[in-house]
Amino acid sequence: MRFFSLLLLAGSLAAMPVHAADAQNWLSRLLKAERQQSFQGIFVYERNGSFSTHAIWHQAGQNGESRERLLRLDGAPVEVVRVDGRLQCGSSILADQLIEGAGPWPPRPLEPQRLAEWYEIRMVGESRVAGRAAVVLTILPRDQYRYGFELHLDSETALPLKSLLLNEKGLLLERLQFTQLDTSTPLTKDKLEPGPTCRPVEILQAAIPKQGVWRSEWLPPGFALRSMHTQPSPVSGETITYLMYGDGLARFSVFIEPLHSPLVEDARSQLGPTVAVSKRMSTADGDMMVTVIGEVPLGTAERIALSMRASEEQADR
Repeated sequence: MRFFSLLLLAGSLAAMPVHAADAQNWLSRLLKAERQQSFQGIFVYERNGSFSTHAIWHQAGQNGESRERLLRLDGAPVEVVRVDGRLQCGSSILADQLIEGAGPWPPRPLEPQRLAEWYEIRMVGESRVAGRAAVVLTILPRDQYRYGFELHLDSETALPLKSLLLNEKGLLLERLQFTQLDTSTPLTKDKLEPGPTCRPVEILQAAIPKQGVWRSEWLPPGFALRSMHTQPSPVSGETITYLMYGDGLARFSVFIEPLHSPLVEDARSQLGPTVAVSKRMSTADGDMMVTVIGEVPLGTAERIALSMRASEEQADR
């Protein structure tokens, strides 16, 4: 699952004790809930001042397998179905093929045992969301290369009821908040089956690449390469190399595509928490466009893009 964050008001933080062990315990409960707890509900997603409403049905199996359907309830219909975290169908084929999990509720490989080195984890109080009691955790970055998180976890199940994210200046970037959550009603088959707007997609088998295909000369501390694959661009037909990096909570992706036009220039943009930085790079195989997309500060993404290098093996071909 994907989690977003916001720090509590300074006065509230000052008044609340810090219980690191309790916070770690709640994160462990969250991981267990993701594997074992079925639920259905409705949540509101806010990004860049824009709101959307979504329904979600999540069925957890006895052996950790899962099936999940996500449906946007306003605007153009957008639907995603995942089985065991892997995309099965989606309304937006291009986005979901390139960035598996794109959208307001993607799977996120939370790793509490690694987080303490890069984040300060605090249990700071209690709240009430969607009529349910919740505990509040903050996950604060120890450096300027990533964002902090605030999680409101359901006191009964440890599922995330609310999550918020602030940038390095304290401005709200993203909000996800349940308005309804049902953890007791059995899920029916018709709720989990995809609708007519959900088109099947090819499941991309990601694998760690052979050493030296592409490398980054700089990464934020704690980030490591998680997966890489290549696939043809649906626009140009050229082969796109896709690398995904993570630190146990935050993620970003790097896309590398051949360029044949001298008119394409560097670019940078930000929509809510998601930044996109594109840099032109010269290699022995010709010019490439390196694009970094992820929920990291803009300066972090720019430094990553500038650090990408073609391997000697590739350059010598």
